[in-house]
Amino acid sequence: MASHDRMMTLVAFLQAQNCSNLPGSWRHPTTMSDFLAPEYYQRIARTLEDGKIQMAFFDDRLALPDIYTGDHAEAVAAGVRAVKMDPCTVLMAMGMATQRLGLGATYSTTYYEPFHIARVFATMDLMLKGRVAWNIVTSLNSAEARNFGQREHMDHDARYDRADEFMEVVLGHWNSWDDDALILDKAGNRFADPAKVHRLDHDGRYFRSRGPFSVPRSPQGQPVLIQAGQSGRGQAFAAKWADLVFVIFHSLNDAIAEYAAFKAAVGAVGRDPASVRIAPACYVCVAESEAAAQDKRAVIEATAREIDALVLLSEVLNYDFAIKPLDQPFTDDELAALSFQGFRDRVVRLSGKKNPTVRDFIAISGRGTVKEHPMFVGDPKQVADQMEAWFTAPACDGFVLAATSMPGAYEDVVRLLVPELQRRGLFHRDYEGPTLRDNLGLATPRAAEWRAHRRGESAKVKDTP
Repeated sequence: MASHDRMMTLVAFLQAQNCSNLPGSWRHPTTMSDFLAPEYYQRIARTLEDGKIQMAFFDDRLALPDIYTGDHAEAVAAGVRAVKMDPCTVLMAMGMATQRLGLGATYSTTYYEPFHIARVFATMDLMLKGRVAWNIVTSLNSAEARNFGQREHMDHDARYDRADEFMEVVLGHWNSWDDDALILDKAGNRFADPAKVHRLDHDGRYFRSRGPFSVPRSPQGQPVLIQAGQSGRGQAFAAKWADLVFVIFHSLNDAIAEYAAFKAAVGAVGRDPASVRIAPACYVCVAESEAAAQDKRAVIEATAREIDALVLLSEVLNYDFAIKPLDQPFTDDELAALSFQGFRDRVVRLSGKKNPTVRDFIAISGRGTVKEHPMFVGDPKQVADQMEAWFTAPACDGFVLAATSMPGAYEDVVRLLVPELQRRGLFHRDYEGPTLRDNLGLATPRAAEWRAHRRGESAKVKDTP
């Protein structure tokens, strides 16, 4: 058995909807259909905890896909992510069925208020005894804007400028109670030390938020921060704030280069690169034999439909892909209007075309199919070989496991793959502690240290000529 100082982080990629991130997964013959009931998510949660998976997190959008054809009919008819429940509520149902599994949910900095997010996640972190993470997103499209009373979606870089200030406010609130503020002296009528509860008094470009915050610290100090930005601006944001970065890498060579560059970016902002986990999305198709795994793959691939790709491309790029013929190139102006810059730039680069077509976007992105992420296929040893090659290169610190059927894909991982990774010394045999930070190997932040750091930052800003 190989011995490794580093251990893989494994994260399950969930959706509070009728399918996994793979839209055709609801059509899979073994996918269970009770996705509107808590048992569906609790079943998955118990499976993941049995396998000692460190965390499950929920991706989210704040709109049903309706940009393709300017209507929701195609998405609803084909079940292309047509249900979108609030992930925090579903997360709590899973938390009540587990004791160690970390649980993360996506909430947008574009359409929520910092105090609201700070309170929701701090409360969940207390109720789940320090097992919660927040996946920070800036939202993608105009459909989301309209659901929140806005006519237009904010510009890409402006969304990140707003998000940076949003983080200052959320973290300011989370760190406004000292770790030892509570006294709970009944006889002396001393509930908490008022000198250890601090008002934020934030007055910035985008937000005003006074405080004092109303939720004390959790056993892990504060929720873990997840982020998935891959544009230049998004990477800078992730390097500054994230504990775990969810990425899309499309090949091992790309992953090695991008992993090194991102770790350097983390170091450049004064953070320890080893303290930030980088985990690319992947599909795992594992079975008792290679032949059985290939048979499973064929069933999975048969669930995809072209409409899945067209609906999802329209959603993620904030552009109606129904208005262009499949083989008509995008103009320069049309490309500039696509909202997800990193996604667009990758299609341009890999197509070798300055002006790719709709068909190029479908083929190269793999949107709506298992081609969107690397897929590790084979028996347990073969799949573990592929994952070990990425992990030891190094190209990642672990993986975000996307599901092709629910809960079967995770049952296969836990039953077949996890024991092989453990045998190789690549994955832990048990949870390291009660909190998510314990199980990700992250330090517990201290409130006083954060406030001292922010005072130092403010002083630097004031001293700058």
